[in-house]
Amino acid sequence: MPEAVITVFGGTGFLGSAIVRTLLQQGARVRIAARRPERLHPSEHPERLTTLRADITDVASVSAALDGCRAVVNAIGLYVEHGADTFEAVHVRAAENVARLAAQAGVEQLVHVSGIGASADSSSSYVRARADGERRVSDSFGDASILRPSVLFGPGDSFLSTIDGISRLSPIFPLFGDGGTRMQPVYVDDVAEAVARVLEDSTTRARICELGGPRIYTYREIIECVLDYRRRRRVLMPVPFGIWAAQAKLLAVVPSAPLTEDQVILMRDDNVVGDGVVTLKDLGVTARSIEDMLPVCFRQGPGAAENR
Repeated sequence: MPEAVITVFGGTGFLGSAIVRTLLQQGARVRIAARRPERLHPSEHPERLTTLRADITDVASVSAALDGCRAVVNAIGLYVEHGADTFEAVHVRAAENVARLAAQAGVEQLVHVSGIGASADSSSSYVRARADGERRVSDSFGDASILRPSVLFGPGDSFLSTIDGISRLSPIFPLFGDGGTRMQPVYVDDVAEAVARVLEDSTTRARICELGGPRIYTYREIIECVLDYRRRRRVLMPVPFGIWAAQAKLLAVVPSAPLTEDQVILMRDDNVVGDGVVTLKDLGVTARSIEDMLPVCFRQGPGAAENR
C-alpha cells in the first residue's frame, strides 16, 4: 500500500471504521473526514491516522479533506432522512461534490460506496438517490469505482442486532410479508477488504462491484439463524406489506421513527448480487457467512448504522 494519504469520508461509521481499520492494518496512511471525528475509537496505529472535521455537504471542508491525498473513499450512508440531511442532499449532491472536487484536486482514485439495487426506476426515494448519486459521481470522476454492498452485518450492526433484540423481547416475530424476500448479507470486514483490494487494483476503476456474502437467504431464514444461535423458540408471523406501509405512513410524523416507508419498500425487493459485475470472489476476498460470524457479531451490543 502506498505511503500517500487515503481520505475516508464517514470513517467513524459502521462501514467506514472497518475500512479505516483494514487500511491501517495494511500499512496505509489514512485521513478520516467526518462531522463527528470524536466518535473515533483509539487506533492501534495512531502514527498513520489523522482526523479532520468535515461536512460532506460543505464544499470548503470537503476541499480541505482532499488536500494532498492520493485516493478517496466515500463511505457515508444515510438511511433515514432528518432535517437538512436528505437522501438528495447526501447521496446525490454531496456525493457529486466529493467526486468533482477530487477530480479537480488531481486525486488518483475514488471509491464510492453505494448499495445493491440502486435504480432510477425504484419507488424508493433512497434507492433512486443512490442511483442518481452513482451517475453523478461517474460523470464527475470518470474512472471512479462504484461499490454496492448488500445488507451489512457485523459486531455492532443494526441488522442482526435488531432481529436479536426483537426476538429477545417478544414471543412473536412479525415478518415482512411471508419472509420470502431474498438477501445476500455481507460481513462488514469483507467489504472493507474489498475496498482495500480495489484501491490496489487499477483494473477495477470505472467498474461496478456488487458485494454479497457466500449464501443467499430468505428474510425468514436469517431470523431462523439468529433464533437457532440463541436457542429461542418464536412464532414467525407473516404480516402483509400493506400493513407495514400503513404503519410507516402513520409513523412519518414521529422524530426518529423506527420504521419508514422507504424501509418497507426495500424489504419488498430481493437484495442479491447481479450479473456482469465484479464480485468479492473476483477481488480475491473469501466471503464469510452469517452462521460463521454470529459468535463474533454478538460479542458486542447493537450500534448505529449511519456511516457519517
